[in-house]
Formats: sequence, structure tokens, C-alpha cells
Amino acid sequence: MRGGDKLTEQVDGVALLRRIALAASSVSARVIVALPDPAGARGAALDGLDVLRIPVPDAAEGMARSLVRAARAVPENARGILILPADMPEITAADLRHLAQHFAEGDGQRILRATTENGAPGHPVIFPSHFRAALTQLTGDAGARDILAAEAEAGCVDHVALPANRARVDLDTPEDWARWRAAQGAGRMDG
Repeated sequence: MRGGDKLTEQVDGVALLRRIALAASSVSARVIVALPDPAGARGAALDGLDVLRIPVPDAAEGMARSLVRAARAVPENARGILILPADMPEITAADLRHLAQHFAEGDGQRILRATTENGAPGHPVIFPSHFRAALTQLTGDAGARDILAAEAEAGCVDHVALPANRARVDLDTPEDWARWRAAQGAGRMDG
């Protein structure tokens, strides 16, 4: 983000990355955070949390590098893999519990994707464990977009609506943050 790091921006007095990691910890005993520099400001935002920090020295090659390195760290016995971009300030622990409950109630074979309340696809996404190998082969900056598109076309993606536009709010610029904070009325979020 021009002028700063969006993942260290404060939401309710907590760095966004830390807030997202805490939310993820509410649904998983093993939270994996891929970081270009685990010793930098982002790493410091995670101090004291029981999360596995995965270095991504080749992050400049695209978003896929983070996904690949994180997917490789997922235990073989994991039932699913939650992909949660850390730059989504409206995602709450309650949202993640809602998604995890839907995934647990399913057959474990279908991708679960969050949407806005109007049905627009967004994040987080939970991949069944059999996608682990495919996630470790990703390249470029499209992330898992191709996997999601192919599985959606095959009818193998279940959608779960989150309130409002939470599944798509992603703040990239100082102006985005200023508008979002103004809309939040002092930056308050429940969850």
C-alpha cells in the first residue's frame, strides 16, 4: 500500500494481520501465515500468537508463492484448507465459525466459498484436503482462481453468504482505508 503496509493498519486498535490470525485461531488449532519477511513488521504483529510463520522469500513471483508455501505446511491429516487473505478487515471470527460449520456439515469433497449477502463470490475459501497437491503447484499472481473456476463450472463449489459485503472488502490504498473508516463510524467492527 502506498505510504504504509495495509496488514499493519489498525482495526479496533489491533493490526489487521493480527486480527485476522486471531479470527482464524478461533476455528483452527493450526494457523499458517505466509510472510515475505517473518522478522519484519508483519511478523511483529503476530508476536505472542500460536501461529506457524512460513517465510516466502520469493513472494515477488506472485500470490501463488504464498499459497504454495502455506499449502505445503498443512498437515497431511487436515480435513480442509482455509484460504483467508489477510487484507479483509470485515471478516470476523463469527464469519469463520459460520463457514467452518458449513464445511464440517458437508461431505468434505466440495469447495466452500464465501459470498456477499447478494451472492457475489469472495473470500474466505475452504478447500477440501484433496486439493492440497493442486495448491502446491500454483504459479503466478492469480492464486487459486483457475481451480475455483474449474470447480465452479463443474458444480463442485458451495457458496455461503456472509453479511453485507464482508467477503469482498479488500482495502489496498490509503484512500480505501479512509473511506472504509469513515463508513465504519470510527472504525468499529463487531465480531
